[in-house]
Formats: sequence, structure tokens, C-alpha cells
Amino acid sequence: MKLQPYATMGQKVWFYTFLTIAGGGLLFLVLPILVIIPLSFNSSSFLSYPLDGFSFRWYEEVFHSEIWVRAIKNSLIIGSASAFLATVLGTLAAMGLTQANFRGKGAVNALLVSPMIVPIVISALGLYFFFAEIGLNATYTGLILAHTALGAPFVVITVTATLQGFDNSMMRAAASLGANPVTVFFSVVLPLILPGVVSGALFAFATSFDEVVVVLFSAGPEQRTLPRQMFDGIKENITPAIMAAATLLIMFALALLSVLEYLRRRSEKLNSPS
Repeated sequence: MKLQPYATMGQKVWFYTFLTIAGGGLLFLVLPILVIIPLSFNSSSFLSYPLDGFSFRWYEEVFHSEIWVRAIKNSLIIGSASAFLATVLGTLAAMGLTQANFRGKGAVNALLVSPMIVPIVISALGLYFFFAEIGLNATYTGLILAHTALGAPFVVITVTATLQGFDNSMMRAAASLGANPVTVFFSVVLPLILPGVVSGALFAFATSFDEVVVVLFSAGPEQRTLPRQMFDGIKENITPAIMAAATLLIMFALALLSVLEYLRRRSEKLNSPS
């Protein structure tokens, strides 16, 4: 949004009013997050302002404590595995929905993205009872499958959006030259839709890495993830170590957003006419 040099007085008033409202709303949303970061460097064991001193002791506790290290490893393992499965399944689903026309296509699409719409508590409860019947509660496999179901809709949406501008004649041209469907996908389709695939994978990984409700229902002591450890720490013993872990999650989220913005700009350049 940019103010034009020939704008009227009313337009100028509205422009600056809009900026003030938007800035105030942004500050209201971001300020609670910014308050957490200084507390993670507090040398005291209490969450209080003003800070008693500057220290990295709580970051050292996060990276050296067996409980926190195990939680971080679990989050990375479960997040990576579920993101991989969600990316593969979501990309295949998006390809099928885009390339084929069949009765009930809208219902199938709605079913695939339903985990984004259904309240997470309902999903967690349903998964808990379902996994209890097949023995997947308190297992890594169960959590990976649950997080795959939660992350796959993001892959379906991003890849489907990327495929909207895809030229299907390129696939037919490759097939006419003797390439089999697998070769066509990996040599022609995937390089062009890669920004959407990677974006979906990052969303799926972030969804798994940040998820706590399903973990509360379906995880055992050995599958305790970082958000679950933070949640338990808030209930049992609040220390600045939780603030340090939260700060690390904030930095992680900012890194993901930076990568997504880079992919978005790269996709725009690839799709823009030369």
C-alpha cells in the first residue's frame, strides 16, 4: 500500500488512519511474543521484570538437560517423518485432484482438507480411540501417522495452487517422446511445482513441530515432544527454561517464514512472463 502524490486530503487521512490501526493491531499481537524473549536471558529463576541480570544458563539447560534434549529429538524425528509422508501423500493427492475429473471430486477434496477444519480436540480424541483399537497409542508410529494426517492438507492446498498454472501440454510432450509417467513426473512436473511442494512440506513440519493436543492424548513418556514438555513445565514448575524453549521456537518459525517468502518470490518469478 502506497500513498499517491496526487491523493486528496480525505485519502491521506484514511491512509494514515489505516496505518495507525494496522500498526496498533500488529503491536498488540506481537508484544506478548516479544515479552518472552528477554525473560529467557534472565539470570534469576523467576519470571519477573526488571531482569536481575543477563545469562545464557536457561539455554544451556535446554540443550544439556536430558529431558529437554529428548523432547527436541522427538519433535525433530516425528516432525521430519510426518512431513515426508504428508508431502508424498499430499502431492499425489493434489496431482490426482488436478488431473482427473470424476463424480464426487469436491467431496474428496473436502475430506482431504477436513483436518484443518475439524477442531483439534475432536481429531485427537478420535485418533486416541482408533489407535487404542490397533495398538498405536504411545508409539512413534502412531504419532507420525497422526501428524501426517494433520499436515497433509497443507501440502494438498499448496501443491494444488501451484498446479493451477501448470501447462499440461508439457506432460503430453514428454510422454510423446517416450518418457514413462514416473520420468515425466520427476523430470518435468516436479521441478516446476517444487516451490509448492517445499512450502507444503515446511507447513507440515511446522504443524507437527508445534502440535501438542494430539500428543497429550496419544503419546507416552518416551514420545514426549518439545511443546508437550513446555506444557508440562507450565503446569508443574515454571522456569525461564520454558521461555528459552519458546524463544527457540519463535526463531524457528521466523526461519520457516523467511524460507516460505523466498519460495513465494521464486515461484512468482518462474510463473511471470519473461
